[in-house]
Amino acid sequence: MRTLNDPEHRRELLDRLVRLDPAQPPRWGSLTAPRMLAHLCDQMRMPLRDGSSPPMRVPTRYPLLRELFLYVLPWPRGKVQAPQGAFEAEPAAWSEDLATLNELVDQYLSLEPEREWPDHPHFRRMNRRAWGAFCYKHFDHHLKQFGG
Repeated sequence: MRTLNDPEHRRELLDRLVRLDPAQPPRWGSLTAPRMLAHLCDQMRMPLRDGSSPPMRVPTRYPLLRELFLYVLPWPRGKVQAPQGAFEAEPAAWSEDLATLNELVDQYLSLEPEREWPDHPHFRRMNRRAWGAFCYKHFDHHLKQFGG
């Protein structure tokens, strides 16, 4: 299982991000690369919060589907209902957003593994293992969107 919690997997993701061209058009979807990077920063703020985002009525809230989407199935290409807060930050300079994302990843890694983790609006109950898998798959999904 690939996870942001693993130093090797994390380095691979961050290296792929650094190699991305901010002018690269998407292979699918309507995001620009800078908007995608700002979106990843917004997503990394979710596990850092003390409270959970409002739950959404989506199929992945059910335990079996949650496990399949977090650990087994590839994510679909196309429009997915974004949770509240997933597109709040406006893109800054590419290098600034890359630095922000690295800082947010470092903050995430500094959290106590046994802490009370916030729920995810799509997947509900999350722990460090689930957040690590989610973050990896989310980064990877958007990197593939831009050929990274």
